[in-house]
Amino acid sequence: MDRKIRHKRVTAKISGTMKRPRLVVFRSNTRISAQLIDDEKGHVLGVASGAKTKGKEVGEAIAQKAKKKKVTHVVFDRGGYKYHGGIKALADAARQEGLKF
Repeated sequence: MDRKIRHKRVTAKISGTMKRPRLVVFRSNTRISAQLIDDEKGHVLGVASGAKTKGKEVGEAIAQKAKKKKVTHVVFDRGGYKYHGGIKALADAARQEGLKF
């Protein structure tokens, strides 16, 4: 419940566009996934998913999909999760692949 409250608070302040989409992270007990979302049109530009321990691979995959869409800048939405573990690994891998946020 606390995560949903934090996520609403963060999402109210940020928004994605076609030039700078929102990179949303979702983490379950077994998996981690990331989406690139254009909030103006309500479109999902790319999705990557993997095992919870594979945050680095998911970050690299979502960065590759962003490159195919010619996106270099994103707004990072950590989904109300703390910035550590798989979330941090995903973000660091996406940065190393060339995404800026």
